[in-house]
Amino acid sequence: MRPQIRKPTMRIMQLIYRNGNLDRAVLAGLRNATNLTSPQAQVVWPVLMANLDQAALSRTGEPTHAETAVFTALKFYAQHQQGNAQRVFGSVRDETGISLFTAAARLSHVPDNQTRIDNRMKQLLKVTNTSSAINALAHLVDIVKSGQQPIDYAQLAEDLYWFQDSFEQANRVRLRWGQTYYWRAAVTEEEK
Repeated sequence: MRPQIRKPTMRIMQLIYRNGNLDRAVLAGLRNATNLTSPQAQVVWPVLMANLDQAALSRTGEPTHAETAVFTALKFYAQHQQGNAQRVFGSVRDETGISLFTAAARLSHVPDNQTRIDNRMKQLLKVTNTSSAINALAHLVDIVKSGQQPIDYAQLAEDLYWFQDSFEQANRVRLRWGQTYYWRAAVTEEEK
């Protein structure tokens, strides 16, 4: 049975955000940790592990796909939240946020951004392994956080979960990312 990814990710972000009273220690630990097993990540373990389904937790010490996906999305959220008092996460489903790729498409039409964002997207859409995808996404989050739009990091966690499932699933995820980015970029260009 596939573990829940979206709901726990959203719940954890809400717990960290604490209605604007940010848990700065957890946010710093997330930003400084390279992965879930690094010592800096230990500060997030209590909230992360308490909110994931038991089936999603590792029994061997090797992070599961769910743990990796949720941790990575939380790391990106912490990266984006840094220096912001306002909440930077939301949900596409209730229209409080937009996808990372919609945000990138919108920003690609700001002068001097198009080439930089297009290059990041092209790099991301070429990768086939999880660590390369995470690295490319981190660079994209760095760019997108300047747009001040709440991002649906819970959906990104779900995507990352599926990205790790198989080569075919990774292809589907990359296709959805490309569709969202290039379709939104075309719509934004038409609106101009």
